[in-house]
Amino acid sequence: MDVKSPANRTIKVLIADDHQLFREGLKRILNMEDDLEVIGECGNGIQVLEFCNRQKPEVVLMDINMPIENGVVATERLRDIFPDVKVIILSIHDDESYVFETLRKGATGYLLKDMEAEALVNAIRSVVSGHAYIHPKVTGKLINQLRRMTYLDEIGASAGAAASEETGVKFVAGENNPLTRREAEVLRLMAEGKSNKNIGEFLYISEKTVKNHVSSILQKMEVDDRTQAVINSIKNGWVTL
Repeated sequence: MDVKSPANRTIKVLIADDHQLFREGLKRILNMEDDLEVIGECGNGIQVLEFCNRQKPEVVLMDINMPIENGVVATERLRDIFPDVKVIILSIHDDESYVFETLRKGATGYLLKDMEAEALVNAIRSVVSGHAYIHPKVTGKLINQLRRMTYLDEIGASAGAAASEETGVKFVAGENNPLTRREAEVLRLMAEGKSNKNIGEFLYISEKTVKNHVSSILQKMEVDDRTQAVINSIKNGWVTL
């Protein structure tokens, strides 16, 4: 499905990759779109920060493996210095550990370099519209990892966080977490892949009540679907590894 840019405006894109031929090919693809404009190219993370200091791209397509300063470090620095710049990781790595790390550092999207051009273009537009975008192949692995996570049974417990001995994962009850205890329970079960019916049976509540909780979670987190809700709980720092 083709995604339109917000208000039909032009999105300014910076490409960060240490392979010149890849950058040039990507630039040709993106500049064919009326609403996308590649305003610069960088070969390492240091150059990305320097470029953003001079000009203000809306989106940075960031490779992970770059010399001098890699994409993970550059993403974290961008988040701190230029929080309005959206970072989409464009990588050859489909391991979920890379996804977790880059999301925690501030990335809004994670794509694989073998994806189709149309999907890449739509991902850029989607991220600028305020959504997270994860490559479908990576999403499956991400959800499998999330299923192994253990969250706090009590949100707001005195310790503030509890760790799973099996995974070392923590669910942090911070001030920025808008979810109630029940909504946090529903989110955990959503991450385990349970349907509304199964969640209701597990929590001894009606399916209609579950739907209401899910709607509230999506609204509070300002996302459109369950996957984005789970991903954003990591990105927002509520889940740490």
